[in-house]
Amino acid sequence: MSSTGGRTDRLGELAQGFLAYLAVEKGYSDATVRAYATDLEQFDDFLRPKRRSLARPERVTRDHVRAFLAELHRRRLAKTSMGRKLSSLRTFFKYLRKHEIVLKDPTAGVRNPKQDQRQPQVLNVDQAVAMMEAAVEPSPEGLRDLALAELLYGSGLRITEAVSLDLNDVDTDLVRVQGKGSKERIVPLSDASVKRIRRYIEQRHALLEDYAEQALFVGVRGRRLNRREANRIVARLAHCAGLPKEVHPHMLRHSFATHLLEAGADLRSVQELLGHERLSTTQRYTHLDMQRIMRVYDSAHPRSGVTKADRDPEED
Repeated sequence: MSSTGGRTDRLGELAQGFLAYLAVEKGYSDATVRAYATDLEQFDDFLRPKRRSLARPERVTRDHVRAFLAELHRRRLAKTSMGRKLSSLRTFFKYLRKHEIVLKDPTAGVRNPKQDQRQPQVLNVDQAVAMMEAAVEPSPEGLRDLALAELLYGSGLRITEAVSLDLNDVDTDLVRVQGKGSKERIVPLSDASVKRIRRYIEQRHALLEDYAEQALFVGVRGRRLNRREANRIVARLAHCAGLPKEVHPHMLRHSFATHLLEAGADLRSVQELLGHERLSTTQRYTHLDMQRIMRVYDSAHPRSGVTKADRDPEED
């Protein structure tokens, strides 16, 4: 498992076998396997002063897991990150139990940290449209930037999914996406996205150094566009559109989901479009929609109990 780095070697054959299992049998991406490796390394670092190690997992107890989470909390680590690390440990010990390497799972009975109910940041429809119609140079780079933004907002792709696309993944008005866990899904393209991508592909050759490059989106050096470059593109388009806030690629995905639900799309369909494994992940967008509905009700309904003086001036 060279992709996990040299430090994981000291965790021993069990961790190496587990990471290989994630990569080969589960089909997880290199980035996901590295995240699991980092979580195991951090827990092992915590255990070392206690004369424990993941090389001897049968000696790890539930108290060790709880103490590890308490230490992360003391360091003010985000609860989402704490939950992810606990999930990594759960998966590791589940793997060990399945192979009868340990008899007890020390993560059993350890509760997930209570998550802060943060709602996704979204653009309103006018802001999203302004971004898609930002005044940029009709150069190959400009056409690429608009095609990328239109794809993120028009089809709700994750930025990693978008930059991983090859030319042959696009088929007229559909795109084949490799999602999390290498799960493939087919996503429709909006009419605007079809036009943007077609115009960009016509000029894409001007960005290439190697004509064998199959990436749909390429950078100025002719190689596959990376996430950092894509983030800069989205931020630049938002600035060109005069938006008053910082915009990142995932905000376009959030906006896609929210605007679909506001327009009457059903939750299951949006779940499939986004590639969410659990419906509960998609349901957070319904809270945003409900907030908008309540504001409209409070500002318009004569029996809502909200007086003119109580209203937010911006809502009038």
